[in-house]
Amino acid sequence: MGLFSKKNTEAFKTPLLKENPVTVQVLGICSALAVTNKLEPAIVMGLSVTVIIAMANVIISLIRNTIPNRIRIIVQLVVVAALVTLVSEILKAFVYDVSVQLSVYIGLIITNCILMGRLEAFAMQNKPWPSFLDGIGSGLGYAMILIVVAIFRELLGSGTLLGMQVVPDFLYAAGYKNNGLMLMAPAAFFIIACIIWFQRSKDKNLQEK
Repeated sequence: MGLFSKKNTEAFKTPLLKENPVTVQVLGICSALAVTNKLEPAIVMGLSVTVIIAMANVIISLIRNTIPNRIRIIVQLVVVAALVTLVSEILKAFVYDVSVQLSVYIGLIITNCILMGRLEAFAMQNKPWPSFLDGIGSGLGYAMILIVVAIFRELLGSGTLLGMQVVPDFLYAAGYKNNGLMLMAPAAFFIIACIIWFQRSKDKNLQEK
């Protein structure tokens, strides 16, 4: 079987689209509310989670046959905690301002249900390469939703994207005002709900029977 066989491709695509961790599995909602009022921290958070899931999946897959069943959750937590600490230190070193904006939420990746779910449901039963693809797919699926939500919130709430003004001055002169509600956490709920509705309307398999 090739590296990008049908089975491996499905391992990547399934959590990215069909089983998106946020819109289908309804996981990672807390961070989607907390870090999406601006696009930059949403991108950094999404990429951080992607890297951590992918690497954790590979590590757990490599050692899965040596982990005693009774302590497997502890081992998974130790691996994730080590990776989160490493990523947190890298962010502080290279993108300190964003690290400050993300505050405790980088550390809370340790308790993110998406990570533990993929480690338990996939990495513990599969080889490293498929586990890596599953981690990348899950992370990018999560990041994609965060980025979409952040685009709407920052654009409508601040008139900017990545800190650069997008809404032209003449609109403000004509009476346009930024929507302050978009900078509040409930706005993320509304946007995610709209994304879920759109996805379910397009995919009959997700529609309740």
